[in-house]
Parts: sequence; C-alpha cells; structure tokens
Amino acid sequence: MRWRELKDKGVVVLGGAVSGGLDSCTVTHWLRSKGFEVRSFTVDLGQPDEESLDAITGRMLGCGASEARIVPGQDALAQAGLKVLQAQARYEGGYWNTTGIARPITVRQILPHLQDADIGVLFHGSTGRGNDQVRFQLSANMLAPEIDVYAPWRDPDFVAQFPGRQQMIEYCEANELPIKPARESRYSTDANFLGLTHEAGDLEKVTISPTFVEPGMGVWSWDAPDQAEVVTLRWEEGVPVAVNGERLDVVDVFDLCNRVAGRHGVGIGAHVVENRFVGVKSRGIYEAPGMELLGRTFEFLLQFVLDRRARELFDRLSSFISTQIYQGYWYDLGTTAALAALEPIVRLATGSISVRLYKGNVFFDSAEDTPQAMPHSLYTDDSSMEALGTYDHADAEGFLRVLQVSARNVGARQRPHSGR
Repeated sequence: MRWRELKDKGVVVLGGAVSGGLDSCTVTHWLRSKGFEVRSFTVDLGQPDEESLDAITGRMLGCGASEARIVPGQDALAQAGLKVLQAQARYEGGYWNTTGIARPITVRQILPHLQDADIGVLFHGSTGRGNDQVRFQLSANMLAPEIDVYAPWRDPDFVAQFPGRQQMIEYCEANELPIKPARESRYSTDANFLGLTHEAGDLEKVTISPTFVEPGMGVWSWDAPDQAEVVTLRWEEGVPVAVNGERLDVVDVFDLCNRVAGRHGVGIGAHVVENRFVGVKSRGIYEAPGMELLGRTFEFLLQFVLDRRARELFDRLSSFISTQIYQGYWYDLGTTAALAALEPIVRLATGSISVRLYKGNVFFDSAEDTPQAMPHSLYTDDSSMEALGTYDHADAEGFLRVLQVSARNVGARQRPHSGR
C-alpha cells in the first residue's frame, strides 16, 4: 500500500506504533509532510534504553505528531514472556524471542486506542526485509481485521527517498528533528524489559567482532565478577513466585533477575546468524539476562517432572511455539492450541531450584528435593547404585531378552548388507 492510496481512500488520520527511534521520527515527519495527521502510540515495555518514556513523547511531538501517548504494557509483556519461558521458546536455539513476543503485545495494547478514536490505519516503521513487519501485520489482522496496516518501508515512494538509515539520519538533521545521536551508533537496538536486540550497521559485517556492542542489561561475561553467586528461584505451577526467598509479582521477578543475571554476564551477547521469515539470513546480538536465568531454572525443574514421553511432546511443542512467535503467529490458532497442550505440564512445574552464576554461565547448584517442596518430581532412589528403591536388578533380564530379539534379527539379516 502506498501513501497515495491512503489519500485516495480519504484517510486523514494515521495511528502509529512507534518506539521513538530513528525510523519512528523519520516516518512521522514524512507522513506529516504528506498531509496526514499522525497520532503516535508508544507501549511501555520497560525499555531499558530509555531513561524516561516522556522523552519519546517529546521526540514524537517534535517530529510532527499531533498526539503522542504512552500506553501501559508491562504486565501484558510479563505474562507473555512467562509463556515464552514455560514453552522454552528459543528460536534456532539461541534467541529468546524477546522482540518477537513484544510486537504482538504492542499491537494488542494499541488497537483499543485506535478503535476508540475511530482511526482505521495503523502504521509502523519496520523494514520490508525483516520479521517485525510480519508480526505487526498479522497481529493487527487477527485482532482487528477491519483496520488497515501501512508500512512506509514497503512504499516505493518512501524507499526511493530513504534507501537506508544514512538517508534517514540526513533527513532528520536537515529538518532539525529531535532524534537520538544515531550518527554515532554503530548498530540498531530494539528494547523491552525481556531483552535487547542489536542488529544492522557494523553488525552486518561478520568480519568484525561484535564486542564493540555496549551491553544495556549487564556486562560481557569477561567483565563479570570473579566471585560466583548462588540464586534460588521458587516456581509454583509454572510461575516464578520468589527469588532468594523474597516473594514478588512476575514483573518484579523479571526486573530482579535481569539485574542479578546481568551483572554476571548471563544472557549477554548471544550471537545468532538466523533465518528470517522473509527468507534471508541476519546477524543478531541478543541480551536477555532475566530470561536466561529464569529459563534455565525452569528447564532444570522440567528435568525432574517430565517422563520421556512427556519430554518428547514438550520438545516438539517448544520448537513449534518458538517458530510461531518468531514468524508473527502469536494469536494464531496453532499457537493457542500448542500453549493449551502445555498446560498440564506447566501445572506440575513446582519446585525450588538453586543455580550458581559465574562469568556468563548458569550452573545447577541444588534443588529442594522433598515431596512438599517439589511434589510432582519423578526423581526417586529407584535409579540408585546402592541397595535402595523398589527396582530389582533381576527384573531387567526379561526386559533385555525382549529387546535382544529384534537386535539379533538386525545383526543377522540387515547389518552385513547395510554398508556400515
């Protein structure tokens, strides 16, 4: 869709999902110059890179927005982040989907404000080469199919004027727009309290070490303290309820875990060359200290709870949900059904797990292994090599006799001809 088509439809007011960064400032001023009234909406996601969200409203008003509103979103993001943790939804093994889950939450929080103001078009500043455009688009389509989505980066007129970030910086400077000092930044950052995503700029050059990135939620592991720290997480029915014995709500758990893990370099600087949904590869440097600490303790807890069949099901659901989030299908039926399938497992995840943090690593330390503290654990003394438990060594004889039947058939009839 082009801006001219919006004009032909009689569209006057546009509602923007904005972060207050370079793209947001450029797009807002550019749309204003085309005769649109722009109202900007920024969702409060606990952005670690912003000292004050009021600074964002100031920048957006300075770039031509007729209204700049901050919309609450921390509670919603915390609950969504918890679902990511419960599903262990790490895309391609390394990325905790922190931006991937924040986009649908952003859209959901903004849409009621557009509907109340009878605004029929939502715009965003996501690139036409990335994943976020899909997340914004599909979330809006599924939640409010009557609202159109306009993406300037897919408008040939906009791209002709702004083929890259450098042209946007020059435009903002020429129009004296109140942007951050983007010229000095060697990369782009997207932020929320679940994590930071660094990409673009010099990070596109894989011949350069990414160590020039300045962590925003902690320190590089080699700069972490030389002294390890033990942290205890209490989970009840899949929800983290206490850190080191202090009971907290979910938002405060994330906040404390970010600070504790971040200072030890945990979850800082994960390097992923990933497959974007649009079919190209990109390099990202990720920070998610709280997610890494919480995620590892939850995984340790699952090891006590899941039998091998439940484990297999969990791993398949985890992979599916991770891809769904990454590709923008958070509100899709498949995601809803997969999350519902995890519920019986999540309800069993009760226990206290202690881990040792050291130089970017999370080591299992101990678990409170009592029926009261971990009521659904399947870990018993039946596997002991001492004279404990109800498992009789002799009973394994029949088990192995059954298994050897097929193994011997393979050895006699197939293996000699298998080429191995």
